[in-house]
Amino acid sequence: MQRKKWLALALCMLGLLAGGCASLTRTPASAPPAPVEPLPETPAPVVAAPEPAPAPAPAPQPPPRQQTFQAADWSALPDWGSDNLAEALPALLLSCGSLKSQPEWQSACAAAAQIPGGNPAAARQFFESSFVPYAVHNADGSAEGLVTGYYEPLLRGSRTPSKIFRFPVYGVPDDLLIVDLTEAQPNLKGMRLRGRLQGNKVVPYYTRAEIERGDAAMRGREILWVDDAVELFFLQVQGSGRVKLPSGEIVRIGFAEHNGHPYKSIGRVLVERGELPQDKASMQGIRQWGKQNPDLLPLLLQQNPAYVFFREMPSSSPGPVGALGVALTPGRSIAVDSTVVPLGAPIFLSSTWPLSARPLNRLVIAQDTGSAIKGAVRADFFWGFGDEAGQIAGRMRQNGRMWVLYPRGFEPRLP
Repeated sequence: MQRKKWLALALCMLGLLAGGCASLTRTPASAPPAPVEPLPETPAPVVAAPEPAPAPAPAPQPPPRQQTFQAADWSALPDWGSDNLAEALPALLLSCGSLKSQPEWQSACAAAAQIPGGNPAAARQFFESSFVPYAVHNADGSAEGLVTGYYEPLLRGSRTPSKIFRFPVYGVPDDLLIVDLTEAQPNLKGMRLRGRLQGNKVVPYYTRAEIERGDAAMRGREILWVDDAVELFFLQVQGSGRVKLPSGEIVRIGFAEHNGHPYKSIGRVLVERGELPQDKASMQGIRQWGKQNPDLLPLLLQQNPAYVFFREMPSSSPGPVGALGVALTPGRSIAVDSTVVPLGAPIFLSSTWPLSARPLNRLVIAQDTGSAIKGAVRADFFWGFGDEAGQIAGRMRQNGRMWVLYPRGFEPRLP
């Protein structure tokens, strides 16, 4: 226990947490008194008492922080009556596997299991009778946020390296330290730091550039080898994928860990450099830039210091596994910021299709997270597997609104 706390504090001093470790210290309940000025050596002359000064006006108080969740009517949800809610029910049942032990979810999950599959009317009656919609607001009171997309890519690879398959897919390195801050500070539940030991000091883990340069001890941690550096980079951004071997075998891999460094968008880097316009800074645009600039590509990819390590997943899994520990459902699963939005809950998402004003209003389930998914009104929409899903996901950068559906009789809370 003491070693874990020491590691947590050591990592904090290295500034691994965004914004430093100010959140790990507590402000005293009251500031220390100001020093008392010394009395003058000679008495001051006596003067008439002045007229009493008017009482100062009270200092203006900051506006109250906007509530994250506000109860709403079903009529506030755009196109709520048009969505086929039966399509979202299987995804909710998967969530219930993780939620049913929580008291507020027990009744709703038990009722969901009794709904006949493929019955839109029964599904609608269930959702409207079992849940209350809550509009989600950002800390500044705004109701709109960013909606992006992700998918499960297919790469070509091998279990042995060659001239073609020369880019390694790594598992978790042996020297990666993971410190759960909950033990040191209960208010930091769910926050973990990553680092490594250097002598008797804890230092940040290697960046992408350092890993690719060979500074990290990664030999023997290769799971697979693939043929394309850009596709490997995007595999890390998506967090899961499939790899087709020369024999035709398909290997499914999923997120295992990461190096603890913040994600940086290489699309944004290209835009800031003036090498891509904003509307071309998609996965497709980055791929094209890489083909035109093969010598500059490695340095571009290394602008993102974050690095993801993988594990091989069972081939029988119906889909990639999200942070909730259940398979994701194409078109009905999203990634959220689980420090704000309850993981596993149904979410009504109101957005538009990529590069279009066509409405995308549907019930989805919060079943995943991501290092770039930060904020209350923020979602990453899971489009499914393959090239078509990738084409859509790579172009998605829309505005959107969100409503959390929470079991009737309870208010939204984090576990």
